[in-house]
Amino acid sequence: MRAFLFNAALEPVGFAQLEFPQIFPSPGWVEHDPQGIWTTSMATARAAMASAGIGADDVAAMGITNQRETTIIWDRATGKPIHNAIVWQDRRTHEACAALARAGHEKLVRDRTGLLLDPYFSATKIAWLLDNVSGARAAAEAGRLAFGTVDSYLLWHFSGGKVHATDATNAARTLLLDIRTGRWDPELLDLFGIPAALLPEVRDSASEFGTTLPHLLGGPVRILGIAGDQQAATVGQGCFKPGMMKATYGTGCFALLNTGDTPVNSRARLLTTIAYQLEGKRTYALEGSIFIAGAAVQWLRDGLKLVATAAETGTIAALADPEDQVYMVPAFVGLGAPWWDAEARGALYGLSRKSGPAEISRAALEAVGYQTRDLLDAMRADWPAGGNVVLRVDGGMTPSDYTMQFLADMTNAPVDRPVFMETTALGAAYLAGRKAGVCPDLDGFAATWRLDRRFEPQMDEAIRARKWSGWQDAVRRTLTPR
Repeated sequence: MRAFLFNAALEPVGFAQLEFPQIFPSPGWVEHDPQGIWTTSMATARAAMASAGIGADDVAAMGITNQRETTIIWDRATGKPIHNAIVWQDRRTHEACAALARAGHEKLVRDRTGLLLDPYFSATKIAWLLDNVSGARAAAEAGRLAFGTVDSYLLWHFSGGKVHATDATNAARTLLLDIRTGRWDPELLDLFGIPAALLPEVRDSASEFGTTLPHLLGGPVRILGIAGDQQAATVGQGCFKPGMMKATYGTGCFALLNTGDTPVNSRARLLTTIAYQLEGKRTYALEGSIFIAGAAVQWLRDGLKLVATAAETGTIAALADPEDQVYMVPAFVGLGAPWWDAEARGALYGLSRKSGPAEISRAALEAVGYQTRDLLDAMRADWPAGGNVVLRVDGGMTPSDYTMQFLADMTNAPVDRPVFMETTALGAAYLAGRKAGVCPDLDGFAATWRLDRRFEPQMDEAIRARKWSGWQDAVRRTLTPR
């Protein structure tokens, strides 16, 4: 959990970070303790203010950004969760999604939400909680429970239970929102068996979301901005014009291509989503989701013990034998876009007796470039109007020059790394500051974006084609037989 404090020029002046544990009850299941999310959020906000010597009276507004599909249900009277949060990576509802698809419901879901029937999204997680926590469904139907993604849960607690709301970008990730009207869809609620009384109000990404209880931060602070993490990064990267694209490389990778005020129906099984909503107007994006990016490097460090720190992976990878080509398909929790194979599992291909830590490290980093090209090729096919793109990047993997250069080489596109890479926090801060009247309009904010380094493609075309062909073969071998 991270908290940043920005001044009116959107320069960071305070920062704090705390970790909370991941919970893995069963293979493919991922949970968080909601109370831990709340306490670390409050603690980091306080610590960031203290680090800058700032009191609540000096804070114009607060913004919240969050992992989008992570699902929490809590008691409206007590604020206590009925179960651990089910994290976006969790795959426990795979069979429920498959059953709905077999019954012919995917077209309805796709047409209304822009999403696919996949455990990634919130609706089947909500249904699982209602059906597996004793008394939950009856309590939900009676209006005693509240659902939210992490933003809604934090907003509820910061406001002392006075506000149950979310923004359009988070609502768009639930499988329950009609992204063309911006409203919860009764037919989808019925399909998933979810009572409307459970749901938060949907608002603009920059909106009057409420005020914190005075004792939490030393005084009341207005909450004026909310956006899902990938959409907040899109805002933070200044991707306000159709054709602009950003990719965030953290645990997973999420690439969004701004398509303007018209949602583009993907033929390549990408997601159509809301990039942001301001003053009632929705801007749309095509999104590709890679479930495992930096998490593969964490696995090298924590699982295989091949590296001592994630930062040294690039140095070790650079020592790999160019003739010993190893491919990692990091399907630890299935494959995301454009494959959407929840049953696929990770694999290494091309191992020889010469293969060692350097070759496996290189395979983990190169997988980021290959998967991003999968997404970029699909986006180009779906929306030819996008033309040639420059990819703006952020997230924990972007300081690795090795990874970013391979990304440019494999996508055959320039990759721009900004000076300030915490663009998710920056986007949330801008939304709140815009609503508070202390930040400029979209064009004014976009003009403040600053380039750290551009990575231009350098790889010989024959090498690129050979490596790409090997990746495609590796993915074909990994996909679940149909």
